[in-house]
Amino acid sequence: MAHSHDETEVAVLPPNKEKIKKLWTVAGILGAVTAVEFIFAFTLPHGPLKTAIFVTLTIVKAGYIVLEFMHLRYEVKVLFWSILIPMIFVVWMLVAFVYEGMKMADVNFLRF
Repeated sequence: MAHSHDETEVAVLPPNKEKIKKLWTVAGILGAVTAVEFIFAFTLPHGPLKTAIFVTLTIVKAGYIVLEFMHLRYEVKVLFWSILIPMIFVVWMLVAFVYEGMKMADVNFLRF
């Protein structure tokens, strides 16, 4: 059976070396921040400083991922901040709720 002329042909494009280099750069930066997190995880004692560092680095990584993979780096800055600021508040809210929940466990409400 002969090929009909209605079939579409798939054209394979050569790899875009610029995009591949950008992906490796992003992966390298995220890997470096993760390595810093691991260094802090195994060298700092448990406490509020360690928690603050982890929350900050997590927000930095999340912001960088949003910038690069959602292509917000090339958009209007207001759009980027309208996504990042609520995310920061959600993380802050979760940390505050966990902290308050731990304090509530220390309080004895039923004192007879």
